[in-house]
Amino acid sequence: MELQPGREAVVRVAVATLWTSPEAVRPVDGPALTARADILAWVSGMNTDQQVGDCVLSQLLLGERVLVSELRPDGWARVVAVEQPAAKLDPRGYPGWLPVEQLTAVDPAATGTAPPLVVDTTVTGLHAAPGGPVVVPGIVVGTRLVPAGPARDDWRPVHVPGQAEPLWLPDDHLVATPAAAPNAQQALAVAQRLLDVIYIWGGLSAHGIDCSGLVHLAWRRLGVLLPRDADDQAAATTPLTLGAERPGDLYFFARPGRKIHHIGIVTAPPGDGGERRMLHACYRRRRVIEEPLPADRTATLVGAHRV
Repeated sequence: MELQPGREAVVRVAVATLWTSPEAVRPVDGPALTARADILAWVSGMNTDQQVGDCVLSQLLLGERVLVSELRPDGWARVVAVEQPAAKLDPRGYPGWLPVEQLTAVDPAATGTAPPLVVDTTVTGLHAAPGGPVVVPGIVVGTRLVPAGPARDDWRPVHVPGQAEPLWLPDDHLVATPAAAPNAQQALAVAQRLLDVIYIWGGLSAHGIDCSGLVHLAWRRLGVLLPRDADDQAAATTPLTLGAERPGDLYFFARPGRKIHHIGIVTAPPGDGGERRMLHACYRRRRVIEEPLPADRTATLVGAHRV
């Protein structure tokens, strides 16, 4: 089946990068543009300035749905990432551009009827057979996969977009879709597994991530769909009185008269002297860290919220 404007498609690579425009990509972005999208090679090939280039909007995980709005003859598709709410940009989801070869048309016959499973290991790979060669490397936590049958010898077959036959991964790398509403402590536990991941502007994976991406991905792993950007995340969550926050809640930051520009996850109740700690993807340190709020962060703290 071919891609068509006005219809949904799904991501067929482990991690696809959503770009501001085809013309914005740089020579260093080559590994992220191919049919296999080697995100690890892309991240490792960038210097610290290139890691925060504003040509990247977000990223999408294997199997994530998009609405195709335009197909260009040079191999690019304008899409809306419908699983990444972005109310201020498009009520349907996050708009941007993807290489066409990283997408495939929705195939109802390959989706199965069983509830999807969720990848719960930080990074894994999809194999041609139990214990066989890796066909799709770099699958990250939070990716949803539809089972293609029962586990066999501790391996699980799953349907994979763009693959004619089911692929396999260790059964203990997957968990069931959460049946009960998750709590903030569970989201914090997911985010803590991403400590030291490199900061990438627009990143949304265990290969590289930004501040709002860390929050979005942690809750996505638990089946909760939060908006993609920090200011939208603030609008979608419940404000707390400062001092009432608990681990797993969210801190938001903004400069006077400006919109929210940063978000972190609370890691400890506030101290008697007002000391606060958070886990966040830090632009300055270029990685995910856990730290006490320094003075300049405290000066721009505008609120604590709960999901």
